[in-house]
Amino acid sequence: MSALMPSPTNSGWTLVNDELDNLLEGFFRPLRRRGEGGMASGVVPAMDVTERENEYVIRMDMPGVKREDIDITLAEGVLTVTGEVKRQHEDKVGDRLIREERCYGKLSRSVRLGSHIDEKKVSANYKDGVLELTLPKAEEMKPKKIAIN
Repeated sequence: MSALMPSPTNSGWTLVNDELDNLLEGFFRPLRRRGEGGMASGVVPAMDVTERENEYVIRMDMPGVKREDIDITLAEGVLTVTGEVKRQHEDKVGDRLIREERCYGKLSRSVRLGSHIDEKKVSANYKDGVLELTLPKAEEMKPKKIAIN
């Protein structure tokens, strides 16, 4: 359990428990972590999911990824999107990199869709760093109108 104690350096309060401090600090970090040399490790692309009457639409941010470096698989109700941002920076003799914030490396996102998707009609489009997947609902999931006799 964390305890609040007065800070000796100012009149405010500080959290004594380092674990809680680390947890709160981690809350504000971006979803990607950097390894050595700007290499992204475990990048999870941001995603929006919209439900329409007959389909779901997933939009996923994949900036810097070329179309040919994206793989999309759908197996046993799990949609997996992977991609890779390849480093385009070339070190030239005499160049000195001052700051590197752009990440490169692999990114991946998996979503369990279940069995209510018509897997044969799934389509994908990629434009301006945004991947858009259209996932039509299976016939049994579509709302049915019942006529009154």
